[in-house]
Amino acid sequence: MLCVETIGKIRRWHRIDKLSISEIAKRLGASRNTVAKYLSSEVTKPRYKPREKRFPIMGPWAARLVELLDEDAGKPTKERRNGQRLYDTLIEEGFAGSYPTVQRAIRGWKEDHRRDGGRVFIPLTFAAGDAFQFDWSYETVDIAGATTQVKVAHLRLTHSRAFLAVVYLRESQEMVFDAHWRAFQLWGGVPRRGIYDNLKTAVDLIFAGKERRYNARFQQMASHYLFEPVACTPASGWEKGQVENQVGHVREQIFTPRLKAASLAEINAIVERRCLEIVRKKMHPEQTDRTRWEVFEAERPALLTLPSMYDGFAEREVRVSSTALIHYDRNRYSVDARFASKTVSVRAYADRIVAVADGAVVGRHDRSFERDRTFFDPWHYVSALDKKPGALRNGAPFKDWKLPKPLLDVKERLLKKPGGDRQFVSILQAVGIEGLEPVTVACELALEAGTPSAEVVLNILHRFKPQPSQQTVPTPDGLRLRQEPKADVTRYDVLLKKLCVTLVVGMPLITTAGALHATR
Repeated sequence: MLCVETIGKIRRWHRIDKLSISEIAKRLGASRNTVAKYLSSEVTKPRYKPREKRFPIMGPWAARLVELLDEDAGKPTKERRNGQRLYDTLIEEGFAGSYPTVQRAIRGWKEDHRRDGGRVFIPLTFAAGDAFQFDWSYETVDIAGATTQVKVAHLRLTHSRAFLAVVYLRESQEMVFDAHWRAFQLWGGVPRRGIYDNLKTAVDLIFAGKERRYNARFQQMASHYLFEPVACTPASGWEKGQVENQVGHVREQIFTPRLKAASLAEINAIVERRCLEIVRKKMHPEQTDRTRWEVFEAERPALLTLPSMYDGFAEREVRVSSTALIHYDRNRYSVDARFASKTVSVRAYADRIVAVADGAVVGRHDRSFERDRTFFDPWHYVSALDKKPGALRNGAPFKDWKLPKPLLDVKERLLKKPGGDRQFVSILQAVGIEGLEPVTVACELALEAGTPSAEVVLNILHRFKPQPSQQTVPTPDGLRLRQEPKADVTRYDVLLKKLCVTLVVGMPLITTAGALHATR
């Protein structure tokens, strides 16, 4: 096979060194016709007719592979089998060839089915603080020893390539709100635009072009942070190609090998730390003399000012059961017993469940993603103990109640006495008024005095309270005295002398004998 350098030698040997075509052919080991062809033309680069590149080695399996590829072509991209899966399918059916053979066959099929010579992608560039991109991925981690499928929210600044990944157990709207706040808080500001695919948690209706009708709650979040949401064209992932590529990089660099931790919070702490390490170490793909972190530091002033956290939650009204429990997402949570059999509003956040009624919070719990679990807060049932004090002994909410030790000691001693349960209920009710710490101290003092009872504890609490200060009331002008009294105790001595003189002058003279007679 001749190359460009060989063609140059042929021409120099013939035209400068005057060698014949036969001699040149002998030196090169080529035919005389080939040498003559390059001497008679101005071609400087050899041209060869391409051979038909197909996959005859596969034999009868080629038709089966084409059948599988045609079958996958009608499915969404995420549901199509990759080369390894197609190869595994053929192996199961009896194919004895190698994986590279199947790969070449797949490439040949794709060339035959490529439209318009392939797609053209135009490189995108973004100004500092211009936009961020958002996407979801699915990963596997170990939480408390259990293999768990998790959803990962990816947010990425398009200018500096600084990014954050946040792990969740669900892919719901409150998780979207939480992921945005975490990223904005990490970046210290908000870009002007957010680029999304058509998330069901964000977009209600898709119209022609870029027009969308966004979900009301999602639009409220965007208005709160002052960024403009921009939706990609359906099935056009390259419009947010940075975050699409980030999914693969994060999976390889952070989630491989599989992450292990005791809780979801620990998993997120590990992921955030590794995200920052990557941003600090990786060089920027365009500004190759600076790291991504250095470019991010320069981009930070261009971001919009970070406002307060958007109160992002999913809300619905539920009826409280007669046992003061609400049902949400296959679990039960307690609320204030005073709202039993009433309707409350349940607000589901990414990490907590909050019950609200009459503008006040009546229940708050850490959110659980398990099923058929019941979560009690014993303090929710203290108001009901006034009528049912006996529930202290066997009530489910009070089982394994972790109270401070002085309170537990008082409870143990009071429950041994008749009516002691009512006394302890009085102490518990004082917690809602005075607070847990003062009541704990009062119980400790009552135990030291050897008289732990409700009366003693409440008396000690009363003594803790600061006494009201005396206020000076201004005297109206019409009530002022002409002569203000003076606080002078010597005035009592003067009055006493006058009283003695009066008594002496007005008393009759009594003789000694008469005095003695009177005493008898």
